[in-house]
Amino acid sequence: MSLSRGIKQTMTIARRDFTATVYTPAFLIFLLVPILMFGMGPLIGMGASDMVRNSQTKQRLVVIAAGEEATTIRALDQYGRGPTQSGNGGLPTLRIDAPQADVAAQARALFKAKDIEVRAVAFGPLDHPTIFFVPEARGLATYLSQLAEQSLRAERSGGPAPLSHATLTPVTPEKASATGQSQAAFFATLTLFVLNMMLSGQAVGTMAEERGNKVIEILAAAVPLESVFLGKLIAMFGSAVLFLLFWAVVLGNVAKLMPPAMATALAAIAPAVGPAFPWLFLAYFTLSYMLLGAVFLTAGAQAATPREIQMFSLPITIFMVLMFGFSLSAAGRPGSWQQIASEIFPFSSPFAMVARAASSPELLPHLLAIGWQLLWVAITITLGARWFRRGVLQSGSPRSGRKRR
Repeated sequence: MSLSRGIKQTMTIARRDFTATVYTPAFLIFLLVPILMFGMGPLIGMGASDMVRNSQTKQRLVVIAAGEEATTIRALDQYGRGPTQSGNGGLPTLRIDAPQADVAAQARALFKAKDIEVRAVAFGPLDHPTIFFVPEARGLATYLSQLAEQSLRAERSGGPAPLSHATLTPVTPEKASATGQSQAAFFATLTLFVLNMMLSGQAVGTMAEERGNKVIEILAAAVPLESVFLGKLIAMFGSAVLFLLFWAVVLGNVAKLMPPAMATALAAIAPAVGPAFPWLFLAYFTLSYMLLGAVFLTAGAQAATPREIQMFSLPITIFMVLMFGFSLSAAGRPGSWQQIASEIFPFSSPFAMVARAASSPELLPHLLAIGWQLLWVAITITLGARWFRRGVLQSGSPRSGRKRR
């Protein structure tokens, strides 16, 4: 078979699979899957935060004091909390109670109240206060002790009024900070992993459907199985690129509608390599997708039933989760043997290198890594095509359609 004929057959299979995948209502639903995936997270988070907020609104810190001492404590508490700890999610509300005859009994009785949840109670002289607290609120007890210390100092220095008035001036850094680069590395690695696992899994579903309705046997009788393998891989990649382009356009337009404060916060999450990062991300996505897609197609061809195909895909998924965790952990240890190993091992290399692109400005290592991964993609596709043929035909098949007939 000539090279041009093989390419033509491969592209025929690719066009067939691409059309069968993209020109369906199911693919339109598939495009919206990220909304469901990432939308559920905020919804669950909002529900959990509402539950926490409802419980926090009942929590109280109590100081038993009277007169000028109570006024000083309340003023210092409001000043010490500041805007970062005001409202829900900060320290529990401070309540000042007037002392009764037996202050210790009064403090213990507060923990039995039904309408509020008292976490810590302070009473006694400021130079030697007594603080009761529930076991998990030791930090709040420390806060009350510090409040007593500050109140005593304020009384001796003339009152709780602040003596210093700072001028706050925001400064925009000229380059991304180390924190922003680390955040960019994490989000880039996570995005690459999610895209690969979500998009390359299409191969399993395609193989399950075609093994069930015997389409794969019809294709095997008409076209060399190597062309079937490459055509399916190209079609999978084409639909993945279409998916990426769709969401790139959507997110690009959404970014224009963001409030200035949110846009500024997102601008701080910037990769170290600058404008070259989108191209490096696309290159690593292509290489990792072709590598993982070839593995999924090969594994799907070894199964005789859809149930077996799903069973084969599970170990691959677990293995890729481990590779993701390994590369993410290694990215936090620059220069270590873990980072070097994750960048060399072919299945973790794309994740490790995209994290490196976000946290390090050097470009030469990426040229070497892309060449290294291209070699492994070629090896994986070559071996995968052979195992794909054997899996589909359940034997070492003849090399030509004439001999097969």
